[in-house]
Amino acid sequence: MTARFARPDEVATPAGAEGWDRMYPYYLQFSAENRDYEDSVLWFRDSMHHPEVEPPFDTISHECWRIALGQYNTRVFAVPPAFGIDQRILNGYVYISPVPASPQEWIHQRRAAFIKRAGYYYRNWDHLFGQWKAKMRGLIEELQALEVPRLPCLEDDRVVTQALGVSSGHRLLAAYEATIEMIFRAWQYHFEMLNLGYAAYFNFFTSCRRWFPGIKDDTMAQMVAGSDILLCRPDDELKRLAHLAMELGVAHRLRAAETPETITRSLAGDPQGRQWLEAFEAARDPWFHFSSGAGFYHHDRSWLDDLTLPWSGLTGYLDKLEAGQSLDRPKRQIAERRDRLVAGYRRLLDTDEDRAAFDEDLGLAQTVAPYIEDHNFYVEHWFHTTFWGKVRVFGDRLVAGGFLGDREDVFMLNRWEVGQALYEMVAAWAVGAPVRGPKYWPGVIPERKRILGVLREWRPPEALGPVPAQITEPFTVMLWGITTERVQAWLSAGDEDGTVVRGVAGSPGVAEGPARVISSTAQLSEIEPGEILVCPITAPAWGPIFSKIAAAVSDIGGVMSHAAIVSREYGLPAVVGTGTGTRAIETGDRIRVDGGAGTITILERARDRG
Repeated sequence: MTARFARPDEVATPAGAEGWDRMYPYYLQFSAENRDYEDSVLWFRDSMHHPEVEPPFDTISHECWRIALGQYNTRVFAVPPAFGIDQRILNGYVYISPVPASPQEWIHQRRAAFIKRAGYYYRNWDHLFGQWKAKMRGLIEELQALEVPRLPCLEDDRVVTQALGVSSGHRLLAAYEATIEMIFRAWQYHFEMLNLGYAAYFNFFTSCRRWFPGIKDDTMAQMVAGSDILLCRPDDELKRLAHLAMELGVAHRLRAAETPETITRSLAGDPQGRQWLEAFEAARDPWFHFSSGAGFYHHDRSWLDDLTLPWSGLTGYLDKLEAGQSLDRPKRQIAERRDRLVAGYRRLLDTDEDRAAFDEDLGLAQTVAPYIEDHNFYVEHWFHTTFWGKVRVFGDRLVAGGFLGDREDVFMLNRWEVGQALYEMVAAWAVGAPVRGPKYWPGVIPERKRILGVLREWRPPEALGPVPAQITEPFTVMLWGITTERVQAWLSAGDEDGTVVRGVAGSPGVAEGPARVISSTAQLSEIEPGEILVCPITAPAWGPIFSKIAAAVSDIGGVMSHAAIVSREYGLPAVVGTGTGTRAIETGDRIRVDGGAGTITILERARDRG
């Protein structure tokens, strides 16, 4: 009998959450019409990008990548052997399933197309990456400049005297359509080069396994480490500001028992304070367009919205400087280790032909490496910060029209419903007659918030459906860390004695220390120096924490996930893709993380110490 998880229709709705499905578009739901297909494949929960229950509007982030990722694999670059990644929502949580390309569909035509089209991008990578950054900056500026009109009691005379031909109501609806189009365009850009980047990594890893049987994934990943990652730049800006505060003698003022906003206002009164404040303001744009989470949820507020996280990092760096400690990442050591590994493995090759192929495959992987991380800052952080802020302006307009009680309530409607509410509001403004919305939405929104609260307390299964004999789809393995072994571990109870947790070797090294289990950004302030971070998944904005911790452990992620990449850049041991780390380990447990073996050993339980 084939091993399997529960089928989607076997998973019950939590008591009190009945009607949850009415919040989401029909095409994101498991259905009787599509049951034969949906029951035949493995679905795993996308806790890397969408770990929480999903407010209705927030589905737009994965609706964008569903199309963008799929089209570049399937219709543009014809990446063999993968099509796209399908999506469903169950009880408010996102489940995904890679769609394999069958051999007859890609063996000849798709392979030839991929070689031709991918080859063009690989040969011109640096130039095209420069163009890509210009496109993203232009799109962000376009969204920032987009006006969201108010609905006046009477239109301005200019509508007549300048013969504008359109009203504020029309421009309001057009602005919403433009905002939605722009996030979809951002994600078109997002995947323009990303799949090819992962394909280059996958090609290098595949070649290395052929040349060096038994080589570890983290060893191969170390050979492409050491690039100047843009996602480290916001953290580097905090370090620069900490150094400047020490030089100017204002460090003690930054630690005042006041809010960051109050402290910055107080600095304007003297030359040293103003000089630091000018540097601080210069760093904020664009580097504080940095989501506290992964950027996929509207409530993942950026550093611009809430200075708590960056200010905590800043004052922590002041503490280290005053203690005579360096703030520098171990770039030189990482580069030296990379070069030693490359030289050592290259010497193992027997022929000039193999050495040339190794150089070419490695060179391509190192070329694409900066994009693999840098694109996140432009899209998930800089663009999404701007996007969520713009949607809140539409919430303001719906509040003014009596449809919502609070601007944040706009996220309790899905993107189609927001468009409907705006249309009805403009229609009421245009016609002058009562409409349904102001009486309808105030009743719906509290009920949705209540249902989301119930779903937030429910523990979703890690996977659904049958377990395939082998999981080989490259992006699933490298990014999500979903391997045959991981899925089998989900099916089993784990080690008999419960003292060993296994995952993916993400970054080499061994560290021991007390565990700090956290599930949200709000808990980051609890982390003490030398502790080992144990979390569902890390976020790029957590950069300052990597200067404080001894190692990192995550439930989800592969060797090229953010947690693994950043840990390698900071020289920290990391084990990712454990699946159960946050459940098996408790805060205060003394643990040993072996980033080379991919294991976490629980040495002593906090509860046993009394």
